[in-house]
Order: sequence, then C-alpha cells, then structure tokens
Amino acid sequence: MAKKIEKKILITGGTGFLGAHLVHQFIDAGAKNLRVMASSVPEWMTDAGVEPFAGSVTNKDHVAAATKNCEAVYHLAGKVSFAYDGAAQMNKIHVEGTRILCEAAKENGVKNFILASSSGTSAITDDGEVTDENFPQPLEILSKWPYYASKYYQERTAIHAFNDPGERLVILNPSLLLGPGDERLSSTKVVLDFMARKLPITPSGGLNFVDARDAADAFVNALDKGRHQERYLLGAVNWTVREFFSRLERLTGVSAPMFSVPKKVAVAGSNLINSFYKQWNRAAPFEASEVEMGEYFWYFDSSKAVDELGFSARDPQETLQETIKYLREHFLGDGIFG
Repeated sequence: MAKKIEKKILITGGTGFLGAHLVHQFIDAGAKNLRVMASSVPEWMTDAGVEPFAGSVTNKDHVAAATKNCEAVYHLAGKVSFAYDGAAQMNKIHVEGTRILCEAAKENGVKNFILASSSGTSAITDDGEVTDENFPQPLEILSKWPYYASKYYQERTAIHAFNDPGERLVILNPSLLLGPGDERLSSTKVVLDFMARKLPITPSGGLNFVDARDAADAFVNALDKGRHQERYLLGAVNWTVREFFSRLERLTGVSAPMFSVPKKVAVAGSNLINSFYKQWNRAAPFEASEVEMGEYFWYFDSSKAVDELGFSARDPQETLQETIKYLREHFLGDGIFG
C-alpha cells in the first residue's frame, strides 16, 4: 500500500523578519510539514525538519515546483523600500510575483492562501482618525509611495485569483514590525536611525507598530480561523511620532529631535536635501518619502483580528525594549550611543 504523503505548508520569505518568527512558532507548535522558499535557508530551520526550497516567486518554474503537494501557501516574500527608484523592483516582486505564485498554487490545487500585506494599504489619514477594515482604502494617499502602492495591487491580484468555490484567501495587514530578530533591518531601521541620531526632525503625524512575534501568532491562527477574502489589521498601539520618540528617548538615553516644522516645509526640505546628496552621488541619511510618511497618521483598531484570529498584542514598552536590545547587540555594540 502506498504511503500517504503529508501535504506541506509553503512559506515564501520564511527567512525574513516576520517569516522567521512564523517558522519558529510553527516549529514550536510541533509542525513537521513546513517548506520554506528563499534564496537560502538557515541551518536552524533545516535542523528542525524544515524542507528548504531555493527559488524566487518571480520564476514560474520555481513556484510551480514549490507549490506541489501543498495544503496552504503563506506568501511573505517581498521587498521593503521607501526609495522612489525602487518602484519597478517592488512591482515585479509584489504584483507580478504574487500573480505567478497564485497561478501556480491554483494549478496545483492549493486551497488556502495567506497573504502578508501592510496596514499601509488600509490605515492612513490626514487627521488622525482611527480606522478599521471597513474604511475605504486610501488610494489617493498610499499611491504617493511605491511600496504601499505595490502592496495594494498585490492584494488586488490575490483577490482576483482566489475567488473559486472551496478556495480561501486571507490577507493580514500588520503595521510597523518591531521586536528582536530583524537581521536585514527591513522594519526596525527607524529605531536604529533614532539611536544613531540620523533623524532631523520630529514629524507631526502618528504611527502604529506591532511586535513581529505577535503578528506571527495571528498568521498561524489565520490558517484555521481567517475568513475568505477578509483583511485583518494587526497593531499594538496608536501613538504620535512625538510620543514614539519620547519613549525611545527614555529607553535609549538618546535625545529626540528637538524641532518640528510644518508639513509642507518638512516634505520640501527633505526632498531638497535628498536631491543634493544624489547630485554628489552619495546616499542621503534618510529617505525623503519617510519624512513625508511621518506627517500622516497610521492609526487603526485591531478588534477584528482580536475577535476572529485571537490576536493579542503585548505591552508596547516590552517590544521597544527588546528592539533596542537587539539592535545594540547586533548592530551597534551595547552602550555605543548611551
């Protein structure tokens, strides 16, 4: 009698900040059926029984092979960049790569597709209103920045692909991911830049952040509890940027930027500074788009994820402390700016 082959859970981008925490949580829960698709997979994953799959989501042959014999796909692969000149690459990965992956998954009979998007496709306002999944997506604002525009169209691509009976697409939208383990500084760079005194002003907007470990827990639960074509916002706290910087100042001993300027002045000034650096063929200390984003409010309510996915956010102070500790140990050397 032929041995029954256990179906796999494919995780693209499983070696990234959120992906590694997701793999950890699956392993801790006893999962033995994980397949991680990335350029390379670390030893700790393979030692734990994870099946490595070297490949790219933009390669049709790779994803055709990676999605075979899978019960679910977690699509976390992506590129985080707030530089305007990264638009083409992000569209290729987020939009084209997602289309290729969805087509391969459907061809191979995968019924569950969990997509990692961003709260920036849903929760941005001019005035600080606290939004949720029922608010209209702020296309006019998010289209200013290539990263969020590509994530919006990534969502639309997946929604268009997974609409047949028996299929299930769940979209999760975490806010700024903080906590330990961000080896590539894909998300925690803002804290590192604060500690290195690279931030010129305190923007007048507000932000939301979430611990990557808490977000990963919601992703695990989404496989059983997430509803088809629903989006779930994952966040811990809504703070003004001034409050965020104030907390970082107390925890790091590094003074927050003293000055705030009107929104138009901040945006125009940051663009001017960046243009000077480009003329000198040097990297600017900050992206002009990041200054502009700091003038908006990224507030939202995560009640839907709490009620349906069992999402729970730890004390934000704990997240900040462990983010700072990790950055000091791995990037700065403890006490270098203290």
